[in-house]
Amino acid sequence: MTRYNRFNNLTGWIVFAIAFLTYALTVERTASFWDCGEFIACAFKLQVPHPPGAPFFLLIGRLFSLLSFGDVTQVAYWVNMVSVLSSAFTILFLFWTITLLGLKLLRKKEIDLTLADTILLLGSGVVGALAYTWSDSFWFSAVEAEVYGMSSFFTAIVIWAVFKWERIDDPAAENRWLIFIAYLIGLSIGVHLLNLVTIPGLALVYYYKKYDKITIFGGLLAFIAGGVILVIINSGIIPGLPSLAGWFEIKFVNLLGLPFGSGTIFFIVAFLGALVYGIRYSQIKQNALLNTALLSLAFVLIGYSCYLLVLVRANYNPPINENNPDGTLSFVSYLKREQYGSRPLLYGPTFVSRPIKQNRGEPIYRKQGGKYAIIDYKPEYEYEPGTSMLLPRMYSTQSNHPQLYRQMQGLAEGQKPSMADNLGFMFKYQIGHMYWRYFMWNFVGRESDEEGAGNLLPLDAAKDFPYAISHNKAHDNFFMLPFLLGLLGIVIQYFRRRRDLLVLGLLFFLTGVALVVYLNSPPTEPRERDYIYVGSYYIFCIWIGFGVVSIAEGIASFVKNATTRAGLATAIGLIVPAIMGFKGWDNHDRSNRYHSVDFAKNLLSSCAPNAILFTGGDNDTFPLWYVQETEGFRTDVRVCNLSLLGTDWYIDQMKRQTYESAPLPISLEHDNYMFGKNDIVPFYEIPGVKGGINLKEYMGLVKSENKAIQVPLTSGDMTSILPSSVLFLPVDVASVSKMGILKPDMLPFLRDSISWTIGKSDLYKSDLIMLDIIATNNWQRPIYFSSTLASSNYLSLKEYMQVEGYAYRLLPVFVPNATDGYVNSDIMYNNLMTKMAWRELNNPNTYYDNTFLGSPVFTARIAFLRLVGQLIAENKMDKAKLALNKILEVMPDKSIPYDQISSNYIRPLFQLGEDKKAMEIADTMASRADENLNFARENGSSNQRDANIDLYILQTIVNSLRESGKEEAAQKYDAIFQRHISGFNIGQ
Repeated sequence: MTRYNRFNNLTGWIVFAIAFLTYALTVERTASFWDCGEFIACAFKLQVPHPPGAPFFLLIGRLFSLLSFGDVTQVAYWVNMVSVLSSAFTILFLFWTITLLGLKLLRKKEIDLTLADTILLLGSGVVGALAYTWSDSFWFSAVEAEVYGMSSFFTAIVIWAVFKWERIDDPAAENRWLIFIAYLIGLSIGVHLLNLVTIPGLALVYYYKKYDKITIFGGLLAFIAGGVILVIINSGIIPGLPSLAGWFEIKFVNLLGLPFGSGTIFFIVAFLGALVYGIRYSQIKQNALLNTALLSLAFVLIGYSCYLLVLVRANYNPPINENNPDGTLSFVSYLKREQYGSRPLLYGPTFVSRPIKQNRGEPIYRKQGGKYAIIDYKPEYEYEPGTSMLLPRMYSTQSNHPQLYRQMQGLAEGQKPSMADNLGFMFKYQIGHMYWRYFMWNFVGRESDEEGAGNLLPLDAAKDFPYAISHNKAHDNFFMLPFLLGLLGIVIQYFRRRRDLLVLGLLFFLTGVALVVYLNSPPTEPRERDYIYVGSYYIFCIWIGFGVVSIAEGIASFVKNATTRAGLATAIGLIVPAIMGFKGWDNHDRSNRYHSVDFAKNLLSSCAPNAILFTGGDNDTFPLWYVQETEGFRTDVRVCNLSLLGTDWYIDQMKRQTYESAPLPISLEHDNYMFGKNDIVPFYEIPGVKGGINLKEYMGLVKSENKAIQVPLTSGDMTSILPSSVLFLPVDVASVSKMGILKPDMLPFLRDSISWTIGKSDLYKSDLIMLDIIATNNWQRPIYFSSTLASSNYLSLKEYMQVEGYAYRLLPVFVPNATDGYVNSDIMYNNLMTKMAWRELNNPNTYYDNTFLGSPVFTARIAFLRLVGQLIAENKMDKAKLALNKILEVMPDKSIPYDQISSNYIRPLFQLGEDKKAMEIADTMASRADENLNFARENGSSNQRDANIDLYILQTIVNSLRESGKEEAAQKYDAIFQRHISGFNIGQ
């Protein structure tokens, strides 16, 4: 080993240690929001997460969870450490990749390197690796239990291994490295598929090494060959082999009458036999290329075999078993992510396209009576002629997406998008907003962590930003230094190693813009998606490393000594990652952040024992799954995710006992809600039931598939209908009175039935199951609705709901005008004041991003606001003062900035004699709102929503001050309010 190699290895491990220490110090100690709670719960008990799963990640997570040594509160920390370690190893292999390519840049071999060359190479590696260590998006994924840290590791080690292979001259050793690379790619499938997109770019490395005569046409063929390999793995192996096994399974069972599983076993034996024969044949014929190719395929399959975990665990029906992929056919559906639908890529409809015909696609099979029966067909739609186009970017018809498309492209209602509109959306939004903006975050500067936040340029350092932006921990200006250093690296590589530049350029494109085109983002996303494109940031950091070589070249005429020049260039280059690390630390340090888990516990603590809790999306549900599955907290409460309640497999799971929770009271049988059955229950008013329909009787009619409430679909199948906009449910008054679920002063409101107008909208399957649970439950188990749900999820029952914390409880009592439920101050006070946790929310050094400052904080502040209002109405002033001071204490402005809900605290503070606190909040919030609105007007901000929030705050402050007799202060802030109303032309 040469001296350079020893230094290279040692420096690489030092950089690894720096990265590991960075991530270990800033790692989240518990489960983050979004998918992390689900992944941790599934890793801890080896369960089945959302498709397509990440079995290898879960297996490694399970091993790390054992380091908690029985302390379930530490499981999340140790699973998070999987990302910490994976990300640190990513930095190690990035360093070695930079120095490998740097050798080619210097056009020298290790043995010929001088001390100056060594310093320059190692300096380049350190600068590039540390730039990626402290880059915004990669750091974000490195400190939580998500798959992207481990996915980046596989990307890094594969790229390094390919360039390492390039340097090997021995053919046998070469082939062993190719097989090793294939194995890594196979394992990466069990983490995330992002690693696969590098294959076409890396195919060029193979071409450049193996062929003496290099041509543009040859390079193009090599790139296409890499694309074919990508397609073979992504479509031929991952879903293709299980699909073939499924075809054999159906034939063996349905045609030959053999038992379930026989076709799959036959296919596996036949395929593996053919593969073994092929490998043996290649050995006999001494065909090294065929032998290497077949062995590589075998090792891809060995890595891919980690997916057996999904099949094995699904057959044990764990509590989290998404899609229930317990057989070959359901496993294929799981791998293909069929529950999420598909997005058009090269040709397809736009958002104005209307389906004119529905054809039968592939059949959908289910096990029935010893055979596979066709229960439905996947729909295939034909659209109005002339409304489809090439490369359709504006395609989504969901929710408010068509309206957003029109706003973004200036289209009038009913106007069809042209190809220019289509491409304009792609370049402006998909590439500009959803990729380039993220790229700039990492290497130029980031304005804040607000949703949709823009970039900071060097001149923005002198701009007078409002408090909300200037004091945001993610307000990081890198003065374009990382970007400029990367450009210098591109320039030096262009002049010295154009082939390598082409390879890296293709990798940068494939992991960036090509992914943008492939993913085809809709006009709005539930969160920022920068973590998807970290592969392209990885490549750019290689160029940042090469920027050190460019600096050394640039100062050669000023600094003659080569060693001094290399050291100086390295020192200058290190300024870049140092700025990134210094600026980024405070908005990546999650070491004292616990409220994602506390929020979940607070929601569960709002529920009475043995409750049923309806929740919404990921952040409503995944933290709840984590605290129940991992920490064993409140497992008596059955969490029922409405996003999944429209699927037959999930309804089946809800009908099973889970821990302390009995099966849900669902009367409908599987045939009533199986795939394709009652997916949508259309409203179709029958004249004879205008006065309303008994909900229990209605569910009985649905269960018996009574023709009186069915209509035919265009497919010829029958579906149930909703025959009336009014529903009523009988109530056993005597029985309910004895349950003790109502306050004594609510008993006079109890009637022998409840009746409500559900409306004339169609019902979804999830709505139907909710109604079935309500009808069948007969008030035996408490039924709660999370306060974070969309208004449509409450089934127009709010006036029958009692607020008890973070959730609404359904009760058989109607309170007129309680359009947002009515507050039970006794229960709610006890829940909020004694049962809930608020760890580190009052710590100004703890970082809370937009996710935390959204629903979790809103939910808490609204809950206390409603409690205080009810206590004041009941003249319980002492309790009201304690409650109001509690929320101001646990969520002070110094750590959780005041929001629009906080402005509503001013009035009750005056009512409770807390005039000083009321005026402090009014002054602080009015000043910030004025700053925000002035900044928006001066800088031409188009975000009307933020302006409306600030105007609402000012108006609320003015009204509160006037109602509290503070006319002088009211006039002062009213003048500000009127000035901005005029400035934004509102109401004119």
